[in-house]
Amino acid sequence: MPNLKYLGHSCFLLSANNIKIIFDPFLTGNPANIMQANEVNPNYILVSHAHGDHLGDGIEIAKRTGATAISTFEVANLFIEEGCNAHGMHLGGKYNFDFGSVKIVPAFHGSGVAGGHACGFVVDFFGTKIYFAGDTCLFGDMMLIGKLGIEYALIPIGDNFTMGPEDALSAVKLIHPKVVIPMHYNTWPLIAQDPKAFEEKINSFCTTKVEIMNPGDNLDIIF
Repeated sequence: MPNLKYLGHSCFLLSANNIKIIFDPFLTGNPANIMQANEVNPNYILVSHAHGDHLGDGIEIAKRTGATAISTFEVANLFIEEGCNAHGMHLGGKYNFDFGSVKIVPAFHGSGVAGGHACGFVVDFFGTKIYFAGDTCLFGDMMLIGKLGIEYALIPIGDNFTMGPEDALSAVKLIHPKVVIPMHYNTWPLIAQDPKAFEEKINSFCTTKVEIMNPGDNLDIIF
């Protein structure tokens, strides 16, 4: 059964069948971190954009483990320039891997690299569709992402740099995931939020289940 482990901020470790994917591996310097960079051994590293709290320890981990980084072309090149394995993609593109597939979808946010674009991911992981939104504002085409059949949506609620709780509620209404997991909040006072209040709003408007994960929590993916 696939397992999702929350490592704080926007960092998650997804694993099943000896395949491990880490999303936005910000570990060193992450106030909410519960693991060190040398403790994770992924096969794949998915990076939504090159800001330090998302690219994080990605290059170090890739060098040590030989993991393949997956991101937009410009961010993938940051890995290639350091001698790492990387698979560059771009918005709208989809590619099959040994666990399923990755589709790159838009995220409206700075890229952290010249000429680049922030992104999100729709990952088909052994048959389960997981949407990792990355850092983004609310945008209407989330409705089209929802039409891909999202089962788990990992979305930011921290506000200031990304969607806040109210816009995240609107995002859930557009995506219609079976489960939503809030992320990118409470790492610093500037993005402090109450996830229970977010859960209550979701429960009053739709049938999507909210899973609030604290750093170190594990969640079995059951679909």
